[in-house]
Amino acid sequence: MNAIQPAQLDQWLEHARTTHPQAMPLVLDVREPWEFQTASVKPDGFELLQMPMRTVPARYPELDRDRPIACLCHHGARSAQVVHFLTQQGFSEVVNLHGGIHAWSQEKDPTVPVY
Repeated sequence: MNAIQPAQLDQWLEHARTTHPQAMPLVLDVREPWEFQTASVKPDGFELLQMPMRTVPARYPELDRDRPIACLCHHGARSAQVVHFLTQQGFSEVVNLHGGIHAWSQEKDPTVPVY
């Protein structure tokens, strides 16, 4: 399974734009709605989509299998499970944001609340 730290997101985005110039990279936030309302990332060079983990099995057909996707949760466990699931469904460009939004706040954007 591919995983990146939030601090590596810019490098991953650059790679995604180079290898898939026709597709805007996606950060798939798989946290619950209350978590998303508590703390969220600001889209910058990527699209942000909130899809709680429990809804992914029903909603994954909404996603493009060839689009670069980085999955995000609170600490990285749920998003790792979603990466595994999406990979099993034939998604080829999917990574886990290891450490989740907690690490995002520490490594990338300290204005994102920690909870």
